[in-house]
Amino acid sequence: MESRHQSASRTDMTEYVLPQHANAMGNVFGGQIMAWVDLCAAICAQRHSGKLCVTAFVDDLKFQKPVKVGEVVRLHALVNAVFSTSMEIEVVVEGEDSRTGARWPCVDARLTFVAVDDDRKPTKVPPLVMDSDHVRASQADGEARRSLRLQKKV
Repeated sequence: MESRHQSASRTDMTEYVLPQHANAMGNVFGGQIMAWVDLCAAICAQRHSGKLCVTAFVDDLKFQKPVKVGEVVRLHALVNAVFSTSMEIEVVVEGEDSRTGARWPCVDARLTFVAVDDDRKPTKVPPLVMDSDHVRASQADGEARRSLRLQKKV
């Protein structure tokens, strides 16, 4: 199986916050952000693996600052690490005021996706091309987080 570059599966999404996305305070619902995060990460995982992928785990989801109705949500997903049949995807979410160009951190999240074949069984995924110190560190950090996740299951 041929290795794939981390940059090849990068996924960027932009969403406009409308009243139906918001709570009574005019802030986008956390659940709506979570749905967009899951969708962005799924596209990233499927681009890397070339297979359908399912969410297996949400490792880390930290809300930092809200996004209001009329503002924009920007999502950026990247494969952090690849294992046998799964991948850790990091999604960084920013709010944006499109009138001024101001941006701020909204959410950082890590999700694990499993690639599945036509019978919905886990299937192998291509490894990352280890072409930089950044990618090697990303893979090593992902492996460490995966090890901690697996220890918690016991």
